[in-house]
Amino acid sequence: MPRGVIDWSLHRKGPVDQARHQEKVRAAIRENLADLITDDSLLTTDGRRVVKVPVRSLREYRFRFSTTDNPQVGQGRGGSRKGDVLARQPGQPGGQGDPHGAGQGPGTDYYETEVTLDELESIFFEELELPDLKPRRQPALDARRPRFTEVARAGPLSRADLRRALKENLKRHARQGEARLGPFRREDLRYRSWRDDPRPHARAVVVAMRDVSGSMGEFKKWTSRTFFFWMNRFLQSRYADVERVFITHHTEAQEVDEERFFHLGESGGTRVSSAYRLALDIVTGRYPPDGWNIYAIHFSDGDNWGESDNGLCVQLAQQLADLSNLFAYGEINESGYRSPLMTAFERVRHPRFVRVKMSRREDIYPALKAIFRAQPGGAVLGAGPGAGAGSGGGGEGP
Repeated sequence: MPRGVIDWSLHRKGPVDQARHQEKVRAAIRENLADLITDDSLLTTDGRRVVKVPVRSLREYRFRFSTTDNPQVGQGRGGSRKGDVLARQPGQPGGQGDPHGAGQGPGTDYYETEVTLDELESIFFEELELPDLKPRRQPALDARRPRFTEVARAGPLSRADLRRALKENLKRHARQGEARLGPFRREDLRYRSWRDDPRPHARAVVVAMRDVSGSMGEFKKWTSRTFFFWMNRFLQSRYADVERVFITHHTEAQEVDEERFFHLGESGGTRVSSAYRLALDIVTGRYPPDGWNIYAIHFSDGDNWGESDNGLCVQLAQQLADLSNLFAYGEINESGYRSPLMTAFERVRHPRFVRVKMSRREDIYPALKAIFRAQPGGAVLGAGPGAGAGSGGGGEGP
């Protein structure tokens, strides 16, 4: 740098370090999302809850010269480029460590930083969206919004455009040889006019269905509630006008409010078709597909009443997928076996039908990503030991 020229970037070290720290925190949150979202205390949070995230400690770069070798000035041998590794600590990967893996170098320092639920959600929900969301035109009375279309020289003061008035005043004085603001005249004023503009809206409804039969044990209840909890938070934060319908079922299905949906206990047998029939009745009666984006999501353990009802579920699932932007079936099964219902759903070959299977707490995060993504395409998630899953086209998952 030429003598006398000040490098002002050195005076911005604080903001630069702060930005680097925030990026490290965001990276740590992304790496730990699968564990963070299964924190039980978050399910009853009031929004002010904070969570602790382990972040790798940041160390400043510095030159360290050898005190044992010959005298040297530290200019290097030349030919090095940014990112080249010049040396390693003994005991670290690639260094002079214990051949049996014990290592002699220092470990990596970590510290815990607290992040709010809002910060966690902002990073988490970056990866989620309602798939195949399309604009739907609402009725004219609901969709009428003012749109400013022109500027006039006359009008009521309530519509005066002050910014344009300032510009006109400056232009008038500039034409007179003085580029300044001066006394205002009526000729400086400009007024906005508008017309009601019916705009298409991406109206959407999410139909959430939860199995509350007697076979839904503690882990299954907790998993389904946690999934729907994060689904709710995602919809509320990203889509203000999305409606939600809640259905619970055992041998009979019923539409419930949000409170009962999350807290209703388990009892009785299971007839999954009752939930699908009710969902179809609600969709066709209140949310016609030509005016709504429809998303149906059902979670169960797959223990259903009889093979005949499994066959009926296949037919109803096909109908729901035909009407919906996405129909997802999620199965919760910690033992890892394939239920008769999941096996029956292999016959549903529909590009908007998605199946997921969860056997561990950590499977909630990939299940959310598998369902709420840009293009469903019959995708399927199989997670956990022995938790294979097939696709909407009948294929076998990982």
